[in-house]
Amino acid sequence: MDFDKILEKCGNAGRYQYLMILLLGYIAFTTTVHYYSQNIIGFVPQHWCYHEQLVDRSFEEIAAVYAPFGKDASCTRLEKIEGNNLTVSSKACQRWIYNYDYGFRSMNAELNWVCDDAYKARIGQSLFFLGSLLGTFTFGMLGDRIGRVRAVILANQCGFVGDFLTTYATNLVQFATFRCISGLAATANYYLMFILVLEYLAPKLRNLAISGTLGICFCLGALVAPWLSVLAGNWRIYLTCSALLQLVVALFYFVVQESAQWLITRTNVEGAIARLKHIAHFNGRQVPAADFEAFRRNCIAKRKLSNQPEQTAGIIDLLRTPNLRKISLLVVLIFMLTSLSFNTISRNVEGLGMSPFVVFSLFAVVVPPSGFIQGLLQSRVGRKATAFLAMLCTGLLSCALGVALSMEGAHSSVTLLLSFALPMRLGISLSYTVTSQYASELLPTCVRSRGIAAVHLAAAGASFLSPYLIHLGTKLAAATSLILALLLLTASFCTLMLPETNNRQLPITLADGEAFGKGESMLSFDCWRRHDDDVSKQPAEELKLQPINGQQPAKPATEAEV
Repeated sequence: MDFDKILEKCGNAGRYQYLMILLLGYIAFTTTVHYYSQNIIGFVPQHWCYHEQLVDRSFEEIAAVYAPFGKDASCTRLEKIEGNNLTVSSKACQRWIYNYDYGFRSMNAELNWVCDDAYKARIGQSLFFLGSLLGTFTFGMLGDRIGRVRAVILANQCGFVGDFLTTYATNLVQFATFRCISGLAATANYYLMFILVLEYLAPKLRNLAISGTLGICFCLGALVAPWLSVLAGNWRIYLTCSALLQLVVALFYFVVQESAQWLITRTNVEGAIARLKHIAHFNGRQVPAADFEAFRRNCIAKRKLSNQPEQTAGIIDLLRTPNLRKISLLVVLIFMLTSLSFNTISRNVEGLGMSPFVVFSLFAVVVPPSGFIQGLLQSRVGRKATAFLAMLCTGLLSCALGVALSMEGAHSSVTLLLSFALPMRLGISLSYTVTSQYASELLPTCVRSRGIAAVHLAAAGASFLSPYLIHLGTKLAAATSLILALLLLTASFCTLMLPETNNRQLPITLADGEAFGKGESMLSFDCWRRHDDDVSKQPAEELKLQPINGQQPAKPATEAEV
């Protein structure tokens, strides 16, 4: 009896699975608030150099006084103001007048990190992404060594500590150090929980239920983040709230069961059975002892047939065999391109002619539809076709926007920009989430945590280019959109070379991963196969996982819907 069968007997769509989906939703919510906090605390409100003659004037009047200086108005210090006659001082600004957007006092405004000191905030942001790189790698390794649950909790506690300490930062060194600590949780706090939940879910819950839940929770996080900061009124209070949200994740230790599949790869079959028994009890299922014994014998027999112990497998083992190497490298490349595009589109909330708080909210509104669209498409056309269509359509939209922006005066039209920006935000959100799930399913369980960590690590490295892509748009309006179009169209083509995972038994061992998807063509989509979700698949449709290294063929595994 294999893992899918024993999990079905214990309940793979019961109360425990729905609880796990809700907890994953909470992680998605807190991750979104944490992720966007880096942008929000660094918002730079409209500002001008302080002058005693401007104290009692309205912001409109102050803006009119500085209007002749154009882009340099924020950093130009005036010596005298005599009607329309302005005398510029040779001294640098030491004090500013801020027009706080919705009354929110950002870090840049409170610490006066503007004009010549604006670089200080960028250093802190760089250290945040450096922490993300370190955290992605470190917690990915820990996820396969000490378990998924402990790694999830540790990652979120790093986010809590980093955000909480940042509220006490008063200089650049403190700020950069604390943002690096906070960045450790920027990616790892979500994808480890996603892997854990994925390994316990029934096939029917891996599409609409999980995608819809994530879409709603990501939307709530993106809506709460900007308006929580407005409600708090100060960046330090906002970060304290963000830290407390992550502290709650420590309670997961008492609720969430460790991954049984991971325990099997660590030769801890008894530990896996204990977790499965707990799930069966939670779901109100009675499973005969004979079924657990059959599962135990299956695990032992499979271990004896394996020439490469999974407990010692590492990332390098993904590159030892041709098919698994091709899949792994394609997953890395696709996720790098998608992540870079996602960060560029989702973070580009300034310069659209509207308040960044409003733009954040508009971008958030399109996230739930993307989750439901993803779930529906995955159920009907599969992972591969969903990812391909999402990237292709978003790439074409970006190309169309680039062509529009190349026309004179288009960049000043708020309606035009939003008419392209919102559909692109929906498309890139769909592309990113489906690619994240797709990548998790393609890599074998024995190295899934470390493999996904490596994928996210490469994606985080690619995302370093995101600020430069956004800045490039200020020099050449169409450049950013055209480059994004090229990236997404390339990713969509590469997706065609991956095997389908919908309605397939996911690979657990390295042997499974090598055999997975062999012989599939680039146009092999799940929607073109004949299958019935409610009945057993015919032998011709079953996935035959063949071992590597010259082993004897294993008994074909019944195909499970994913």
